[in-house]
Amino acid sequence: MIFDKLKRLYIVFDSPEIDSPPVFSSGDVVSGKVVLNLSGESKVQSLKLHAEGFAKVHWTESRSAGSSTAYTQNYSDEVEYLNRREVLLQADNGEHTLLSAGRHEFPFSFQLPEETLVTSFEGKHGSIRYWVKVKLHRPWATVRKIKKEFTVIEPIDINTPALLAPQAGTKDKMARVWYRNFGQVSITAKIDRKGYTPGEVIPVFAEFDNATSRSVVPKAYITQTQTFIARGTMKQKQAVVATLSGDVVGAQRRETWHGRAIKIPPVGPSILQCRIIKVEYMLRVCVDVPGTSKLCLELPLVMGTIPLHPFGSRTSSVSSQYSVNLEWLRMAIPEQPEPPPDYSSVVTDEEAERNITAPHPEEDLSGIMEHPLRAFVQEFRFRPPPVYCEIDPNPQPLNMRRRCMTC
Repeated sequence: MIFDKLKRLYIVFDSPEIDSPPVFSSGDVVSGKVVLNLSGESKVQSLKLHAEGFAKVHWTESRSAGSSTAYTQNYSDEVEYLNRREVLLQADNGEHTLLSAGRHEFPFSFQLPEETLVTSFEGKHGSIRYWVKVKLHRPWATVRKIKKEFTVIEPIDINTPALLAPQAGTKDKMARVWYRNFGQVSITAKIDRKGYTPGEVIPVFAEFDNATSRSVVPKAYITQTQTFIARGTMKQKQAVVATLSGDVVGAQRRETWHGRAIKIPPVGPSILQCRIIKVEYMLRVCVDVPGTSKLCLELPLVMGTIPLHPFGSRTSSVSSQYSVNLEWLRMAIPEQPEPPPDYSSVVTDEEAERNITAPHPEEDLSGIMEHPLRAFVQEFRFRPPPVYCEIDPNPQPLNMRRRCMTC
């Protein structure tokens, strides 16, 4: 029979690395091939490809309507991000195409939408998935369907002013059990920036002021919150992905963290642009007070995919120090200022030697307007900084100084 001649039907994506599956983002071209293995001659009516991408959420809740009556409420919603169809094989006369025995390859290629897509995600109450589906139609045979998913990761560059901005805050509460007050406990905390990437270490600067009559334990957590939205109702799932424990702070004592390190584990990037699914991260600096609820200060985090650039880290440090001078001093937490970079880190050895030993002939600037400005920018890119000297290289004339003194 005809359908017995189909040995295998599968999809292969083009990937620069053979061992790892491809990863795409908005505007990328997804390409590959559909492979058809036949044990003998076979008639094929059509071979069609359908690329899809959806964000879907679904959960059920049971509600009580009385002492013995209960009903189940379903919540579901979806958002479409990709819908692309392509015909890979179809006879001109609309009947069928005769394929010989052996291996047949049908390449495909399509471009993802230019507008921002959403990163692939799998959660308890929803998912964001992208896939390619292929349908093979043959005479007198059932339709063969195969589907293969691919991953989309939307880049989040943490080298932006909003994500490089330091995050800081303070919070306090009165510790009490029933009608008895034990005193006040307060937290002040700061981190260098808002955006990080998995694998980085977050230095936490914090101060814990325990004015109570009991010992407290400071801790820090990185939490992930998954939010699912459908029909105006929200469902959340929260998990702790990293923890940091401090030393016990005795009664009427104060503890300071001078950059305690908490490492970010391999987690997925933040998802903030989807209407029905969100993935958010938070750094929670807490104090456990025995006998009463804990005090927590929350600092928002964004997990990105593009790490901090080398020069961006210097810029971030400068902006962080500026914030320290204005805001963090009021919180009474000292921070060691960052020393300036070494000369060797600014200029390469080859450029430094060339600028010292090479003679500088007089330049002919008569045709400067005939060349593009970029050429001159490239020329001065690696020039060393000027040598510091306390003697003014361009002193003013003595008579000009006297005139200025009498003004």
